[in-house]
Amino acid sequence: MDTEAGWYLLLCLALSGAERTEPHAAERQWQAVDVILDCFLVMESGHREAFASNGNRKKALLLLKQVPVLDDGSLESFTDFQGGTVDKDDQLVMFEASVDLVQIPQAEALLHADCSGKEMTCEISRYFLQVRQEATIEKAAWFITNVQISRGGPSVSMVMKTFGDADNGAIWQPMLNLPQSPQGTVRTTVEFQVTTQTQSLNFLLGSSASLHCGFSMAPGLDLISVEWRLQYKGSGQMVYSWIRGQGQAKRHGATLEPEQLLMAGDASLTLPSLTLKDEGTYICQITTSLYQAQQIIQLNIQASPKIQLSLANEVLPFTLICNVAGYYPLDVVVTWIREELDGAPAEVSGAFFSSLRQSMAGTYSISSSLTAEPGPEGATYTCQVTHISLEEPLRASTRVAPHTEQRMAFEVIFVGSLFLLALLYLGLQRQQASSPKSAKTLKYSE
Repeated sequence: MDTEAGWYLLLCLALSGAERTEPHAAERQWQAVDVILDCFLVMESGHREAFASNGNRKKALLLLKQVPVLDDGSLESFTDFQGGTVDKDDQLVMFEASVDLVQIPQAEALLHADCSGKEMTCEISRYFLQVRQEATIEKAAWFITNVQISRGGPSVSMVMKTFGDADNGAIWQPMLNLPQSPQGTVRTTVEFQVTTQTQSLNFLLGSSASLHCGFSMAPGLDLISVEWRLQYKGSGQMVYSWIRGQGQAKRHGATLEPEQLLMAGDASLTLPSLTLKDEGTYICQITTSLYQAQQIIQLNIQASPKIQLSLANEVLPFTLICNVAGYYPLDVVVTWIREELDGAPAEVSGAFFSSLRQSMAGTYSISSSLTAEPGPEGATYTCQVTHISLEEPLRASTRVAPHTEQRMAFEVIFVGSLFLLALLYLGLQRQQASSPKSAKTLKYSE
């Protein structure tokens, strides 16, 4: 086991050991800890927001120094990072980042990601300013770190600035040509971060959605604009824009709270009465007087199906029809289950499906038919529908009587019909017998 893996193992053991004694939420207190992220350094130019797909990738560590985290009882024995715990032969590029100027609201998720079974992706790449400052600041270098946690976890983008001046006799990082600290780290400070609580959201058709996007920036920076864009099937469109205090909604009903934006760094977007046109990839882009970063959120619209089971043909052979209507997205699974009296349920094959139908709202409908074989004692047939919008499958059942019961039923109906016809005939005969004879036609004389 290498030193880096051992460090994470000790951290997970410390965190898991406190699960039994986790304090009440009201009793939890903030504690500053070092958060260590296993990253890759992308050796290519100009990446500002997205993860790089090409270029040389070198192993790197990012050390976020003294990040405030709510103590869940596991941080009592937690020790700060020691540079000597990393093997010098690992050829790691180590970044040390101060977070004194910004807030890192997702720090707890970053700290616990490796221990909770979630995968974390972290990439660091060079960041190039859109506008140049005075010449004295040119000595500094900028990097952007993009961190994503899988399975509904958060995503964080941080712009880091290196210290411009190097001490005489400082050791330089050969790969980056930047000065290192005595601990072998490239020292930076986080001046801007943009985060979202989750990277993918599912909402039902017709409901309201809130897309989270938050940011924090260092003192001295000004907020210039907030833009929300929607990308879907290769085309993009503006949803909402806020520029220097002026907000404009391009999508009807889209809102962003200006007070929360300016006071709390909350640029979350609210979309009421969702339609299928709202589905797609949303980009929240925050622009300050010096930096720009973004977060990407996938919004998935779902509609739950409704099912109706009916016996379409009541004579041999019996035909069952299961109508499945109003669902979205397209994928749906229809399963037929047959169960005899005191028997075990069993799936039935041989069903037929109608052509797919789509409504004006964009939802789908389909019908499935099955020839029922009730057997000598009858059977219960169930139409089961599975869809991504459902927590549990939908089911509709009906009992198909055996052939003998069907014949008896038809015989009862036939005999009953004959009896009613006989009564009707006798009634008409009596009515005609009791009525007076009609008068003969009189002849008029001249």
